Amino acid sequence: MTILVTGAAGFIGSHTAERLCRRGDTVIGLDNFNDYYDPARKRANEQRLNAYPNFRMVEADVRDRDALFALFAAEKIDAVAHLAAMAGVRDAMKLPALYVNVDLNGTQNVLDAARAAGNVGNFVFASTSSVYGNTTQIPFIETDPCDRPLQPYAAAKRAAEILGHSYHHLFGQNFTALRFFTVYGPHGRPDMMAYLLADSIVKGKEIPLYDNGQMYRDWTFIDDNVSGIVAALDRPLGYEIINLGRGEPVLLKDFVEMMEELSGRKANLVPTPRLAADFVRNVADISKARRLLDYQPSVPVIEGVRRFWEWYQAYDAGRA
Repeated sequence: MTILVTGAAGFIGSHTAERLCRRGDTVIGLDNFNDYYDPARKRANEQRLNAYPNFRMVEADVRDRDALFALFAAEKIDAVAHLAAMAGVRDAMKLPALYVNVDLNGTQNVLDAARAAGNVGNFVFASTSSVYGNTTQIPFIETDPCDRPLQPYAAAKRAAEILGHSYHHLFGQNFTALRFFTVYGPHGRPDMMAYLLADSIVKGKEIPLYDNGQMYRDWTFIDDNVSGIVAALDRPLGYEIINLGRGEPVLLKDFVEMMEELSGRKANLVPTPRLAADFVRNVADISKARRLLDYQPSVPVIEGVRRFWEWYQAYDAGRA
């Protein structure tokens, strides 16, 4: 298959593109290399992918409709993993227009370009567990209405899920929205909690510990997350929304202690009140993923933390 991976220079996108390349797919990556974090990190991911002869990168923005239509017209793309987005719950509070423009309008642009091409058999969209907000339905299950998002990032992602249903209903586009939980692992973004924690341990940087670490997160190792994405690409399902987590929530406080124990050092933590944009608990019901995608997460959190810590020491511990 020829698969377009948007956001291919990012954390989840680069891992997904690499997995697809390894199994022999032709992979076209698309990324705008923005400066949400140091673009050099994304260039390093691109360099990693360029080692595969069946990969090539297109530098473009999902807000650029002309570029997208030209790309789909030039290439016979069989499936799309639409992973490009403005990420980061907290920045969405400061820049709501940007988040809606990229995460919702950008998704529509990719859908329109795919529809115009006429040969895209499957469209997999990266959504988020943030759409559940402060639901009282625990664990989070896909039948929840998700109509009370806590910030613009979640609102834009939920709107894109609904838009996907319209394109399925009107145009027959297979559309699977995967709701990611707290994904972590090697090559992670430097603003993610696992990365911030490692930086704090090694470099002494102060980082906030929200709500004294009394927040549950469904930590999902990147390899398991990518397995779910690839399974969804291989299975046109009509229209579906599917959780991709581990289904085993862990307190933030306990996650911190795991990395501190592995390192033999303490993080420089600053107790900070929980933000209004944050939920207290995210817990995935993954029974639908097991049934429809044969999804079987296999990396326990303690093992995932060890793998991340070992990668961080080798790759990033010496950076400023």
